[in-house]
Amino acid sequence: MKAIHTRQPRSPDGPNTGPDERFDCLTRLARGHFGVGIALIVLLDTDRLWVRACNGFSCESLPNDLSFFDHATLGDAVFVVPDASADERFRDHPLVQGYPDIRFYAGCPLIASNGSRIGAFCLFDSAPRSLNEGQREFLRDLAGLAAITVERDRIEIRLKEDERILRRSEQRMALAIAGSGTGIWDRNILSNEIYYSAGWKAILGYAESEISNRIEESYKRVHPDDLTYVQATIQAHFDQQTESYEVEHRLRCKDGSYKWVSSRGKVVSRDAKGKPLRMIGTTTDITAMREMSEQLQQTVDLVTNLTNEVPGLVFQYRRLSDGRSFFCYTSAGIKDIYELTTQQLAHDVDAVERMIHPDDLPGYRSSLDRSAATLSAWHHEYRVQLPRQGLRWRQGNAEPRRLEDGSTLWHGFITDVTERKHVEAELRGFATTDFLTQLSNRRYFMAQVGSELARIQRNDGHCAAVLMCDLDHFKSINDQWGHAVGDQMLVHFAAILRDQLRKTDIAGRVGGEEFAVVLHDAGMAEAVAFARRLQRQLAQTPLSLGDKQIALTVSVGIAAMSAGDASVDAVLSRSDRALYCAKANGRNRIECS
Repeated sequence: MKAIHTRQPRSPDGPNTGPDERFDCLTRLARGHFGVGIALIVLLDTDRLWVRACNGFSCESLPNDLSFFDHATLGDAVFVVPDASADERFRDHPLVQGYPDIRFYAGCPLIASNGSRIGAFCLFDSAPRSLNEGQREFLRDLAGLAAITVERDRIEIRLKEDERILRRSEQRMALAIAGSGTGIWDRNILSNEIYYSAGWKAILGYAESEISNRIEESYKRVHPDDLTYVQATIQAHFDQQTESYEVEHRLRCKDGSYKWVSSRGKVVSRDAKGKPLRMIGTTTDITAMREMSEQLQQTVDLVTNLTNEVPGLVFQYRRLSDGRSFFCYTSAGIKDIYELTTQQLAHDVDAVERMIHPDDLPGYRSSLDRSAATLSAWHHEYRVQLPRQGLRWRQGNAEPRRLEDGSTLWHGFITDVTERKHVEAELRGFATTDFLTQLSNRRYFMAQVGSELARIQRNDGHCAAVLMCDLDHFKSINDQWGHAVGDQMLVHFAAILRDQLRKTDIAGRVGGEEFAVVLHDAGMAEAVAFARRLQRQLAQTPLSLGDKQIALTVSVGIAAMSAGDASVDAVLSRSDRALYCAKANGRNRIECS
């Protein structure tokens, strides 16, 4: 049983309403027509019944327990109790036992348009009676009128609330539009009229009454260079080629200057044939944004032009946390450094590594790994094998930084250092090579001999042989043929000597006509055999000078190098003594020490 409220009548969907002549009129009509003592209307809320109108008795005098009404709201038909005192459902009810002494009760449900029960129209009398079919039908009509009135009230309340919400939304929208530099327009396509909001006019500096609503006038404000594009874009939307109209263009202000605007709109109604009738849209001032964009583009162009003029490659390189990597940016120097284009790198991230010399690729990769792991500067020199330029040297320098997603981003520069590498190689050659014979000079030879002795001392059991070679009667050749021929003789002997060496052997010019050789892992027997081959080849290959041939012989002194040698000087001294013996014993000889 639902709770009953009889005081302060109110609508279930709204605030207290007080007396309402519409409902009062229905209860008066019912009481007069049926000749009953009381007629009233109750409304059903979620968990309570409300007495909306009462005729024949004061609502304030009714007891709170009006459970009669529950029965009237349960079914579709008129509910009639001819004599409540004889009905076991009601005979103990306070209204039956006491004042106002209810005997007869009839009720008809108020049924909404969706079929739900929203209340009841009730009749009470102090004497037993019944209702014929005509009276029941009339009660149903009265209940229907009451239900319609209740529904209309509830609809009106909802509409007012929706209107209130809509107005608040419109106010917020208006504030947002006003603060965004946006104006609204509404175009009647058939009449060629267009309505502009005050905000739209304010964008161009116009007052409310200073702009015509003719579409012809609006096109005159469009910059001449933009007009064709604007009209074509609108027409494409009229022809349903696009979902909406959107274009950026310039509009002339009241003072004659132009502003950049973004216009967006959409046809909101068409006729049966699809012809556009009405179009609504907005216009937003984007002048400041365009100016900022142009300034930014100028800055980008400046930086791009500068980096493109730098003789090398300016780049951004990114390695993701999953190991994948790619170039985010490359300057025009990519064409010279790798003979690639930015477009090629966008589709083939491994193109650069394929250009790196295979022997240098592991070092290239590991250098980047170290830089990423420690966030230390990347500096690396490596060779590239290019289709057009051939073998070239590259030097890379970059600074890494860790991004929030865990990836590493390098900003850097790669330049061509091929010429520098060639110069360095030449300088190293000058420092280590005898210019005339292209063998090691004395200083570099001595360093190599020292390294060989250190190797033997580290690996006991290994050995080497040191040979000192001196060209016989070289002074006489110089005196007879001249120093130019003497130089040719030195070059001739150096070539023969070089042909006899293995890759692991060492040879150098240590004096005017004196040469030295270190045979790696060779004993005395192998050294003697080497010296004999050298003498034999020299005898078989005299120096040709025009139609003349100049014979040449060599004396050789041999000493063994072992881990017991305290220094290089010790073994060289022994080989020198052996050479002295060879020369003292008649030259063109081999002596061992």
